[in-house]
This record gives sequence, C-alpha cells and structure tokens, in this order.
Amino acid sequence: MTHGDPRLSFDRAVDAYDEARPTYPVALFEDLFALLPPAPSVLEVGPGTGKATRDLLARGAFVHAVEIGPMMAARLRSNLPPDRLRVVVGDFEQVGAAQLEITPGTCDAVFSATAYHWISPSAQTDRPAELLRPGGLVAIVDLIQVAAPDDDGFFAAIEPIHQRYGQGHRGPPAPARDEVDPPMRRALDRDERYGAVSVRCYDWDQTYTAARYRQLMMSYSGTQQLAEPQRTALLDEVATCIDDQFGGTVTRPLVVTLTTAALRRPEVPQKRRG
Repeated sequence: MTHGDPRLSFDRAVDAYDEARPTYPVALFEDLFALLPPAPSVLEVGPGTGKATRDLLARGAFVHAVEIGPMMAARLRSNLPPDRLRVVVGDFEQVGAAQLEITPGTCDAVFSATAYHWISPSAQTDRPAELLRPGGLVAIVDLIQVAAPDDDGFFAAIEPIHQRYGQGHRGPPAPARDEVDPPMRRALDRDERYGAVSVRCYDWDQTYTAARYRQLMMSYSGTQQLAEPQRTALLDEVATCIDDQFGGTVTRPLVVTLTTAALRRPEVPQKRRG
C-alpha cells in the first residue's frame, strides 16, 4: 500500500462516493442469502462507505469488512451500527486472518461489491480458498455499464470530452444487456477448487441530474488522480453538456451481476476392501 496506490484515491472523495454511488437491488441480496446459512459469517472486501454492507447486516450477517482506505473505513463505521460489524483497515491481499478475526476455513462467504477488480487475479481465488469453509461461497458483485438506447447517446457525446483530458474509454466496448459476462465468472470456471459457478443479472439503470453526475464522476479514481485545474474543467464540461444537450438529466444504463461459486469439499478417500 503506497502513496501512489490508486485505491487510496477514493479517500479523497468520501462524501461524493457516499452520496452518488448507487446501492444494489433487493433481489440480489434475496438471491445471495438463499445460498447462505442463517446469520452467516461474511468477509466483505472493499466495502467503501457501506453501500452493500447495510444490506448484509440487515439480513443478519456478521460482517468482517476489510477496507484499504482509512477515511472510507471511518465513514463506514459512522454510517452503520457496530453490532455484527468488524472493520479492518488494510489490504485484503495482505491482512492476516487473525486481524480479520476469522479462523481460516470457517467463513461462510467472501463478498465484494464493485471492488474486487482491484484485487490481483491470483488473490481473487487464492485468498477465499484459505478463508472459506468447505462449501463456502465466493460472491462478487459487478456494476457493468451496457450499450443501450436508454442513454440517448450521452456517453458517445461526452467521450471526446474525456479524451481531451486523457480520460477516454479504454478496453473493449460496453456489452449489450444480454451479453454481460463478468470476468470473475471465467476466473472461477477455470479454478478446480470451485464449483457451482453461477451468474445472476439485474437491470439497474441510474438517472442523474448534471450536479449528481458530477458527484458520481468525483467518486471515480481516474477523476481524483487528474490534476487541477484539468479535473474541474473536465467536470464543468460534462455538466454543461448534460444541461445544454440533454435537458439536465441523463440515464446510465447498467446491469448488476452477482457471480457466485462454492469452494469444493475435499474428497474423502475410499476405504480399500479386503
């Protein structure tokens, strides 16, 4: 964890993150808890200010939350009651089970919402394998922007603005709603330690005013790492575009995915006859 770690940039935007980042569908948690025992022990990776933590607690989970940002962790503690919530400041890839107050091999679920992409590919599967009980669940939530007419061309319109400030889109284009395939599904499918891999999808479009979308952008790591005055200029241009070209309101078309897999139970050797 270094000063230049982009994950720490969220600590500079706690208010914007807490106010503008969306929550998650009720149906997602209903589906998740149908796979868990009553009052499960859940290790949450990257809880931020508690957008998903609140729902885990409301359904009776005991949450061990590991958050790399000290300011984000402080807001999480202030947002939610301490009953059944343990918050540890640290890097999930490095924090020991003792600090997490979890006995290795006993956790019911390793859960993360819109944060697991920050974890290295090897640790994404290795660490849950250390912490989960046999049959325990990896449950990863992703918030995926999709290509859909619901945005009325907004994201195409602001792409040149982002490019001018070195913030243009990188990677493959946004998928269609029915083509969403979170990377965690492929990682778990390839790992023989896990079985019953499943992906559930939920439409979750979000609508923003210019001011609200500005807050959302402020909560992004890339925006926070952009130096002034370029950062403010970028935010001003996007907000002006929303007001002048889109009547002051835009929709971000989203699909939330819940990717789950169970840690396989160790095979019991067969007794030899005779």
